[in-house]
Amino acid sequence: MAPSKKSGKKAPAKSTAKKRQRAILYQRLKVPPVINQFTKALTKNEAATTFKLFNSYRPATPAQKKQKNKEVAAAKATGGEAPKGVEHQLKFGLKHVTTLVEEKKAKFVAIACDVDPIELVVWLPALCRKMDVPFVIVKDKARLGALVHQKTAAAVAITGVDKSDQKTLDSLSTMAMEKYNNNVELVRKWGGGVMGLKTQAKLEKRAKQVEAEEAKKLKSQGL
Repeated sequence: MAPSKKSGKKAPAKSTAKKRQRAILYQRLKVPPVINQFTKALTKNEAATTFKLFNSYRPATPAQKKQKNKEVAAAKATGGEAPKGVEHQLKFGLKHVTTLVEEKKAKFVAIACDVDPIELVVWLPALCRKMDVPFVIVKDKARLGALVHQKTAAAVAITGVDKSDQKTLDSLSTMAMEKYNNNVELVRKWGGGVMGLKTQAKLEKRAKQVEAEEAKKLKSQGL
């Protein structure tokens, strides 16, 4: 028996398949507003501006931290002045970000739209609203993770920026307050409830049959 030829097509990654399944599930089921808001991520242009600002405040890599520690140790040994640390940088880690929001130290927060399970961050937008901290929902946790040298990140926060970036931060904060914090419709609107094409076709066919039967009845009654 001749060996079967393997298809050249690669099977989709588990994460991709999972994202598709979740997207379909969110379309079919009635999704509560508190979860549905995570489908309203920033537009491409808004996200580009946000990530451009974040890129300027990325934390040091492990290698950079190691080098800095060496420089500090060398400065102490020679009695010289130790190099100054970076004043502002992105903060990450869900617990850390939560603490910063609670203490109102966070100036701007970005939350990933695809955190799984969503229960990990589903309460964070409400906390940001309560503490009056501007927040946005972005695509996606992998992109946020790349900013802080991690595989993924559920949320990141910034506690301050240089004077040269203050105008950009103010602009983003205003946009975030309008689009998320003060958007009453966002926390009221349910999502999902969209039927598949096959189901829609069946219902349409059934409706036509009912109409045809009603027409026959009326015709037989001479109406």
